[in-house]
Amino acid sequence: MGEVIVITSGKGGVGKSTTTASLGVGLAMRGKKVALIDTDTGLRNLDILLGLERRIVYTLVDVAQKRVNYGQALVRHKKYSNLFLLPTSQVADKTAIEPEQMKQLVDTMRNEFDFILIDCPAGIEQGFQTAVIGADWAVVVTIPEVSAVRDADKIIGRLQAVNKDIKLIVNRIDPQMVKAGTMLDMTSIDDILSLPCIGQIPDDREVINASNQGIPIIEWSNTAAGRAYNDVVGRICGEDIPFKPFETEGFFARLKHVFGH
Repeated sequence: MGEVIVITSGKGGVGKSTTTASLGVGLAMRGKKVALIDTDTGLRNLDILLGLERRIVYTLVDVAQKRVNYGQALVRHKKYSNLFLLPTSQVADKTAIEPEQMKQLVDTMRNEFDFILIDCPAGIEQGFQTAVIGADWAVVVTIPEVSAVRDADKIIGRLQAVNKDIKLIVNRIDPQMVKAGTMLDMTSIDDILSLPCIGQIPDDREVINASNQGIPIIEWSNTAAGRAYNDVVGRICGEDIPFKPFETEGFFARLKHVFGH
């Protein structure tokens, strides 16, 4: 039976869909059969992050309303034959899919996939309830800003109310800002959220470059964010991977090392 993980956040713009795409690709790279389900109905961007936007024919809404079966709506990744996307609709609203419909769907898909990752809409409306209901456990994604951490805390309360096991990924960590005291450090975040952390992702401008090309950053193994996401995938697979210290040197200081001055 496959494992169902919902990836959620308290607010938009913290890298939740980027995280979903990278974790899905990372698990596929390890030989797992993976389905990604985009439940952000009305918006939808997981297809773009995976470079699959031109291949969509049917959507999650079509499946929920029994116009097609889920196999007809799945889009196979171009590079990884064991990775599939179930996209949602850009024109329907989040009430188009009922929570019980979603639970029935993922319970059926468990028989075919090793992992099902559900990209949850931000916030706590019906879309959140729909995405969460069928999951075995949850990943909450936040960034080291007070407002984002506070919103994450609200989501954690909702997840705990429905007895979900929860893990944390902290995205866009700038080590120089942390060192200067202008960004929350992990100790402060832990004091507020008190969750086991499986990912500390450094702020990396290459994430935007990769996303614009429809390539999840985990495929760029020479980047700091790509390496950090690969470690998260290892932890999800049960590997004991310690957190690595972040670089705190500035760009020009690194250039001096490169050119030997």
